[in-house]
Amino acid sequence: MEYLKIIAFTHQQIDLKALGKLVICEQTLDDRLRNIQSELNIKEIFYVGTCNRVEFIFTSADEVNKAFINRFLHVLDMGLPEEYMEQFIENVSVFEKVEAFNHLLRISCSLESLVVGEKEILAQIRKAYEACRVAGFTGDYMRMIMNRVVKTAKEVYTNTNISKNPVSIVSLAYRKLRELNMCGNSRLLIIGAGETNKNIAQYLKKHKYSNFSIFNRTIEKAEVLAKDLNGTAYPLSALADYDQGFDVIITCTGATEPIITEEIYAKLLKGDTCKKVIVDLAIPNDTAPSVVKNFPLHYIEVETLKEVARKNIQERYDELVNAEHIIDENIKDFESVLRQRKIEIAMSDVPQKIKDIKHKAINAVFADEINMMDDNSRAVLERVMDYMEKKCITIPMVMAKEILVKNS
Repeated sequence: MEYLKIIAFTHQQIDLKALGKLVICEQTLDDRLRNIQSELNIKEIFYVGTCNRVEFIFTSADEVNKAFINRFLHVLDMGLPEEYMEQFIENVSVFEKVEAFNHLLRISCSLESLVVGEKEILAQIRKAYEACRVAGFTGDYMRMIMNRVVKTAKEVYTNTNISKNPVSIVSLAYRKLRELNMCGNSRLLIIGAGETNKNIAQYLKKHKYSNFSIFNRTIEKAEVLAKDLNGTAYPLSALADYDQGFDVIITCTGATEPIITEEIYAKLLKGDTCKKVIVDLAIPNDTAPSVVKNFPLHYIEVETLKEVARKNIQERYDELVNAEHIIDENIKDFESVLRQRKIEIAMSDVPQKIKDIKHKAINAVFADEINMMDDNSRAVLERVMDYMEKKCITIPMVMAKEILVKNS
């Protein structure tokens, strides 16, 4: 791992808005990386760009100092004003050799993410690597690195609890809903068409819920969400007159006063006495306290979910020690794998050289004697030679690996 290097710009040192100026669009990525390779004598490279990190993973024999990073950014040619260039150079993180490998494993296992335990980062890194591999920016070394990255991340996610419990309010709210065993044709009223309700609606849609009625102050926004969910849109002013019945209300608006008052809730029920569900993700709550007090219902609200989220986050951090142990073991094991690969590459010419010796023996050195043999004898000789060829190829490989194991 002597030449493995990483230049990283992350949410930990750089404001996310500024970080966005380093994100490279797909249309220009190939040209920019090609310039980096040719101008800075970099053999293999791939780029990872997410909402909270921009990282370049590459191999180079050069020292990665400020001068190198300055040149790197200028060759990258992102059109950055000088004040941004200075900010990025001052706040860059540089990793080399084993430290670089450890960093790549940590981000792939989401130990460096804004939300520890989120699995999306592994998919993002794999996709980024694959795009650069297809474009010809990586070779055998990065292939081995990525194989180990994927292996390690899968072990961390499988053998620790680092990603087991959700920490987002939306995912926690959806989990609470699922625990109530709602049937697939439940009637869902969604009040508010902002991002929170859009996200929880996508969970519901994914799991085949389909009976949606969307209410919003701006009817156009309600119509957009309704179209996505194959539901019906209404202005918020029509809520009190809605007479189609409901099983679940999901509400999240920016209102400063309760939207679901006792009067409106009673009208929505239309005499139905069954126990309903209200998921209130608004701050302050959209549901009047008297509704929760005076009606039979399951009430899921944001403050309770926040407490669960805090507990889940702490449990994930408690798993960091186990995750780091898995990473350490994979780094140690990978060093042996790398040495074996070096031997394989160094001895890659052996099979062909043995084949050449066999060919020369049969067709030149012993050609006259072999031509005097009968067909049966010649066939036996060929089988003997084939057997010897395989053994002569295999034995040096096996012995080299055994010597490597003994000396490691």
